[in-house]
Amino acid sequence: MTKRLIGILALTLAALVGGGLIGYGLGHAPEKNQETPAATAGGNEAFERAFALQASAEQRDSVAATVTTGRRNAITHAVALASPAVVGINVIELRQYRQISPWGDDPFFRQFFGDRTYTQQVAGLGSGFLISPDGYILTNDHVAGNAKEITVTLTSGKQYKATLVGTDLITDIALLKIDGKDLPYVPLGNSEDVLVGEWVIALGNPFGLFDINDKPTVTVGVVSNTGMKLEAQDGRVYRDMIQTDAAINSGNSGGPLLNALGEVIGVNSVIYSPNQGNIGLGFAIPINRVKSIVAELRRSGKIEREFWTGLEIQAVDRRIARYFGLDRVQGVIVSEVKRSSPAERAGFRVGDIVIEVNGEKINDEASLIAIADEARTGDTLAMKVIRDRKEMQLSLRLEKRAL
Repeated sequence: MTKRLIGILALTLAALVGGGLIGYGLGHAPEKNQETPAATAGGNEAFERAFALQASAEQRDSVAATVTTGRRNAITHAVALASPAVVGINVIELRQYRQISPWGDDPFFRQFFGDRTYTQQVAGLGSGFLISPDGYILTNDHVAGNAKEITVTLTSGKQYKATLVGTDLITDIALLKIDGKDLPYVPLGNSEDVLVGEWVIALGNPFGLFDINDKPTVTVGVVSNTGMKLEAQDGRVYRDMIQTDAAINSGNSGGPLLNALGEVIGVNSVIYSPNQGNIGLGFAIPINRVKSIVAELRRSGKIEREFWTGLEIQAVDRRIARYFGLDRVQGVIVSEVKRSSPAERAGFRVGDIVIEVNGEKINDEASLIAIADEARTGDTLAMKVIRDRKEMQLSLRLEKRAL
């Protein structure tokens, strides 16, 4: 029994000693054996290499510089050039509201209670951009055209009280002025040179975000289309518009649409949206249309459109088209020519069908009215008409109505 016990103790002691020696050997293995955990981990080699490649501060600066240089392109260059000239615009308008009567709009009760109207101050916001170093700013008429108080904020954070030099409801353009000199401004490009598919950049103040850090919001897209003719809205005529999918939201109105050279090719003005958010259908007024408007607003503060034509027109329908032998329904028909009017002097007759004005096809009354609304006193319209089934050209001068 004693011999058996001694044998068991001896075997146990040997196992303990052997295990200790093995553990010691493993714990003090040479450095080259430390590579095995990464190898046995399977799939972690790339992870280990990434940690092993942590660069020094100098190397990180070098890599960052390379990345920054690589990220700089025409768009970032254009944004850097134009951003200082973009401004946020806050306005106070005085709007008249009609109080709803409990009797509805019944004229019987209105004769006793009258038209109950009241005036209320309404705050609004939008975007704009400096076009000269002495403080002239372009924006939309629907942003500042009816404002009683206009505050302009520059990217420097400095705020100015702006004066309304002039505004034009028809083209939706307003010209503001702030007192300053050597101010940053953005060059005006050539909207006739716009290419469908080229990159464009919209800058502005969507939802008043400019107020947070005095910087414009930048969105990028392409020119989706040109020459777009939209329906008139509140008396404003939107013709030959530039369509873009660059995000334009509420508050972007009046901001610039730039090409990749940093030139303004349009003034962001209209969005199509069911919820006042961007769905990729934004429209800008082409800058070539704006240039002449700005020049006249700067000179006289308004656009002279107190003219008359002496023409009465109506749409051409299928019956009229068939009667006059037209191949298709097109144009408008002259239903009356006023005596001693510009139209009479131009040679118009009742029954003439106007099919083209200034090279633009006339499909209905709205298209002709839009062209006339945009014209000015003294302009001459080149009009193609059909008379006795023959085409002819007439020139209609838009004259100021004699008082």
